[in-house]
Amino acid sequence: MTGARSAVQALTGAAARSISPMGATLWTAELDDGRSVIIKRGTDGLATAEAAGLRWLAVPGGPPVPKVHGSDDQWLVADHVPSGRMSADAAERFGRQLATLHAAGAPAFGEPPPGGPADAWIGTAPMRNEAAPDWPSWYAEHRVLPYLRSAAASMQGSDVNAVEQVCDRIGELAGPPEPPSRLHGDLWSGNVHAGADGQVWLIDPAAHGGHRETDLAMLALFGTPQLERMLACYDEAAPLADGWRDRVPLHQLFPLLVHAVMFRGGYGASAGAAARGALR
Repeated sequence: MTGARSAVQALTGAAARSISPMGATLWTAELDDGRSVIIKRGTDGLATAEAAGLRWLAVPGGPPVPKVHGSDDQWLVADHVPSGRMSADAAERFGRQLATLHAAGAPAFGEPPPGGPADAWIGTAPMRNEAAPDWPSWYAEHRVLPYLRSAAASMQGSDVNAVEQVCDRIGELAGPPEPPSRLHGDLWSGNVHAGADGQVWLIDPAAHGGHRETDLAMLALFGTPQLERMLACYDEAAPLADGWRDRVPLHQLFPLLVHAVMFRGGYGASAGAAARGALR
């Protein structure tokens, strides 16, 4: 806790009036200037990547994101957003805001946020942000195969083969070409934060340039509340390409393989099932 106190003073110029641990590397604090913040410790570029991502995702008309008050290569200090409940209106507004965020775009697929490292993170797994001109080959090379190689030893051979087949056929499975979107990059339900202010906030990004269907597929992966309302309003604001629902398993391959790397368990089998769904 002493390290967190020192970090918040150095990065914000304000002292912590009170500070409370929320985990081994996360604290909430009330500063003596009235700000309520979270303090996160992250080594090996994690704090730098998250700070850059939060700044990049803060686009006019997009979902609200916590304001970064200071960061360095080890610490991040950002707004603390008290929790609330997600109303139907908030979910619908979030769908439209997410469409606005994606439309803000990125220079290339795999492009990191300005100031963000190429060697970044998704959760506790390394994630390489390597810019490329087209989505299908970039997705296979930089988002599927690296995690398949790491997880393959804990997966059934048939599941590994199914994922490899997807990568071999990625060009025909990818759907119509789309420009690079500005992605949150780790948009599972835990990072879609219902605030006490009635807004739906984005937290804990793994931001990069990518395909917008990847964010939407990740929303569906672990059961985001009121997802169909969000998707309907998103599609109304920025119509999705024909067949996008059929491509959900393709886009879920990336997060499922990341989970297989981090947690093993049944995620390798789930990745195999997603691969076979993408191939149908």
